[in-house]
Amino acid sequence: MSETRSDGELLRAIAADRDRHAFEQLYRRYAPWLTARLRGRCADAGIVDDVVQETFLAVWRGTARYREDGEVAGWLWRIGSRRLVDALRGDGARGRLRQALARLRHREEASAEDRVLAGVEHGDLAGALVRLSPELRAVLQATVVDGLTTREAAVLLGIPPGTVKTRAMRARRQLREALA
Repeated sequence: MSETRSDGELLRAIAADRDRHAFEQLYRRYAPWLTARLRGRCADAGIVDDVVQETFLAVWRGTARYREDGEVAGWLWRIGSRRLVDALRGDGARGRLRQALARLRHREEASAEDRVLAGVEHGDLAGALVRLSPELRAVLQATVVDGLTTREAAVLLGIPPGTVKTRAMRARRQLREALA
């Protein structure tokens, strides 16, 4: 087969025939890109390399199925980014199940995020977030949006845990001031 097969053709060949050549082409096409993107989210090259391997292993095994309704790069990014969060948490699917069960037990308690958002009825949250420095936004994204612990965010961002705490505190203070 030629080197110019489309992404869809490669994925169909991998799924249907376990075509090793198609898999190698897909890997060569996207592994460097995925590695670069994940390294932008995690400073630990070893973790990133493992996540890239796990992502492509899921493609090979067929545990990740492409539905042909979007770009292959986006599909691979979703797989890889979820696996990165799992790797940083250290416990993958079992940890997600444990967290879901804990949320069910404490359902009546509002989360910290819910309490903050409930107090921001009339403020310009999006504008306030844009005005934060990139360093403070990165910490908020890691800890609030991605739900990482301070330690996990420190590994992801390549900074000490104390710096994560300080930046989170500064970000919260700046948001409170902007939304008051």
